Amino acid sequence: MFLLTILQQAVTITIFVLVMMIVIEYITIRHKGKTEKKTPSNPFMQILFAVFMGLIPGCLGTYAVVSLYIHGSVSFAALTAAFIATSGDEAFIMFSMIPETAVKLMIIIFIVALIVGIITHFIFKGKMFEGKSANHQFIHTQEPQCRSHNFKILPKQLRHIIWQRAVILLFGLVFLTILIFFGDAPEHGIHIIENSGQDSEIGKWGWERIIFFIVTCIGLFIALTVTDHFLKKHLWAHIIKKHFLKLLLWTFATFFVLRFLNEYVNIKELIAGNVYIVLFIAALIGIIPESGPHIIFISMFAAGLIPFPVLLTNSIVQDGHGSIPLLAESGKSFIVVKLINFIAGLIFGYTLLFFL
Repeated sequence: MFLLTILQQAVTITIFVLVMMIVIEYITIRHKGKTEKKTPSNPFMQILFAVFMGLIPGCLGTYAVVSLYIHGSVSFAALTAAFIATSGDEAFIMFSMIPETAVKLMIIIFIVALIVGIITHFIFKGKMFEGKSANHQFIHTQEPQCRSHNFKILPKQLRHIIWQRAVILLFGLVFLTILIFFGDAPEHGIHIIENSGQDSEIGKWGWERIIFFIVTCIGLFIALTVTDHFLKKHLWAHIIKKHFLKLLLWTFATFFVLRFLNEYVNIKELIAGNVYIVLFIAALIGIIPESGPHIIFISMFAAGLIPFPVLLTNSIVQDGHGSIPLLAESGKSFIVVKLINFIAGLIFGYTLLFFL
């Protein structure tokens, strides 16, 4: 029975995260990369610009900064700041499970990214590590049909609806129905990990559930009105095919492992006695240029198993898979950036842990 409960919670979180990804993707493509054309020339403004790009949930903002760096449009300090600011796809997980903490975390990371970016600027000055020219955009500017919407052809698209649109709308409507009549915000899934035995208040409409409802409606509107090209190339190929199964498996596995361990081990007591080691491990895992492994720290924090500094450390060091294009184009830049972020994560994490 508990497997079914965990699966239900994992599916709920996964679907909502995908909806948020769709909204961010829509906004990004809607502007067709216009933000990148306004890249400032002042080094400190570049750092500020890169931090804001990195704070965008997901990896598109980070991909943009990597592309600008490879083309010599932004400095290495700006690149470093962007990598500290980003939490990759895990940002979506945090906003779905621990929204209040996510906001606080983003504010702290914003400050940390600015500080480290400025320090890096004075250390490396105008240093640009060697790399190849690359374009890692998901905006097909060479294709005129790459538009977020075209209301003139909307009636025709709905009459001859493609199966991808039908599937997205169907699942979206089912999710919305469950949310309205049977569901609850994923935040209450923490009880699955804690095994507290508390029942969620299914009929209660808190602010988290209202936000879930609004975001889901926006996602359904986007899925209903975007062009076929946008839906197939961006929503389906870039988000659903690429992220759904992996995100679902990582979320389910994390919940299952924590629930299983909680049956036989006092995880909270074990971590409390080795919190400095756990923080160092969080920084090490943050080096992995991939979304997924970091979900465990979000889930553990949500369950009250680790303190905030551990989550902060992992968030500073990790960048989802935003650094993969940099690794492909300039391995030296990747190593130096990750080293700087690793050191920054340990410094700020241990300092905060010491004063708590």
